[in-house]
Amino acid sequence: MTITTEALITALIIFILRIFNNGIGTIRLIVMARQQRALTVVLAFFEALTFAVTIAGVATDLSNLLNLAAYSVGFAVGNWVGMAIEARFIVSYVRINILAKAKGKEIAEELRKRGFGVTEAQGAGHEGPTEMLHTIATRRDVPQIVDVVNEINPAAFTFIEEARVVNKGYIRRHRKIDSMQVLSS
Repeated sequence: MTITTEALITALIIFILRIFNNGIGTIRLIVMARQQRALTVVLAFFEALTFAVTIAGVATDLSNLLNLAAYSVGFAVGNWVGMAIEARFIVSYVRINILAKAKGKEIAEELRKRGFGVTEAQGAGHEGPTEMLHTIATRRDVPQIVDVVNEINPAAFTFIEEARVVNKGYIRRHRKIDSMQVLSS
């Protein structure tokens, strides 16, 4: 196989379109989860169009390894770009639940010192009384919260749930949520 300038340009176009295709797909899924129908339809059109163009450049000659490589590497890089878009522009919230037989108050106090809102409740577990702590935080804050819990009480049980809808409340950095926000990761 001879690699010409034309072949390199074709492969580069396939590569760039495949990255663009994945980026559009990521954004489309986000706006679809937020029920933005018109924008979702427009993005779906362009996603399908770029896919059709790129796959046509590859499927017509599967023995063209340069185009096949451009398509595959473009898909991989496109996934990375999609994740970068989501991390940069999308704020997603999670509910962090902490169940501690001991030191629950200390965990709550430390989380509050660090700017997190925490709700405390008492529960009864299999082995007796349990302190239940609940907080809503951004997905980016999860490692910091888990570190606080593990420093104070490594035996505490922590589980995290997606918070798809947040309506009022206290979120870190003294940001109050006054109206309903539909959130998705």
